[in-house]
Amino acid sequence: MRSLKELMDLKGRTALVTGGAGCIGRMFCETLAELGADIVVLDLDPGACEDTARGIQHSYGVQALPLTINLADEDALRSVPDRISSEPGRLDILINCAAYVGMSRLDGWACPFQEQKSAAWREAIEVNLTAAFILTQACADLLRASGHGSVVNISSIYGMVGPDMRLYDGLSMGNPAAYAASKGGLLQLTRWLAAVLAPEVRVNTISPGGLWRNQPETFRERYNQRTPLRRMATEEDLKGAIAYLASDLSGYVTGHNLVVDGGWTVW
Repeated sequence: MRSLKELMDLKGRTALVTGGAGCIGRMFCETLAELGADIVVLDLDPGACEDTARGIQHSYGVQALPLTINLADEDALRSVPDRISSEPGRLDILINCAAYVGMSRLDGWACPFQEQKSAAWREAIEVNLTAAFILTQACADLLRASGHGSVVNISSIYGMVGPDMRLYDGLSMGNPAAYAASKGGLLQLTRWLAAVLAPEVRVNTISPGGLWRNQPETFRERYNQRTPLRRMATEEDLKGAIAYLASDLSGYVTGHNLVVDGGWTVW
């Protein structure tokens, strides 16, 4: 029987993280690199992508490849396996993390329902949900060949339950319909993929609660009161979840939604 240290060891494996230069994505990259994995940092911003890859390589002594891609570009997404096959040559872990979120700046996005625009809806569905489908489909053969294939989709509590709109009373913040729809879609896509890609590839989801992003104090206080653990999440709160689902610690887990929400969804 392998030890816990052996089960979580990712040396010799490669992980691709979409949105890898963002706050959560970078933490995922660093966590998996800390466990020994080589990293492919996929992001839209070339400078941030390269800086993240350079920092990971320097800090953790693993290989880190920056990959600048627009998730709305299907041809670019489908080119990812060829680019990985040449360097680093394998893919074991795919983290579908990139997404438009409530604080993203899209016209007709985080505003009252009657003002939300179908163009913002379509763009969010394309990036938050369709891109995960395309990239997983494109990378399926590499993941199957790995012997340790693991896909982790990043959903949200708002993919599971409806929003408590009282949080937003009197504030300029909003809760877009397309965010909830896309994150709920990821949960069902996870279940579907878990059935279809088994037994070679495991597919799971992490659903975080609200993360602290310097929101207005009024919002934070309301959120804390609505949450059993009385605080918003931090990136560090997700480290254990991604280490578990990406590694052999969860070798008999697929189709699962790991909720990391401070108890938000118990009420």
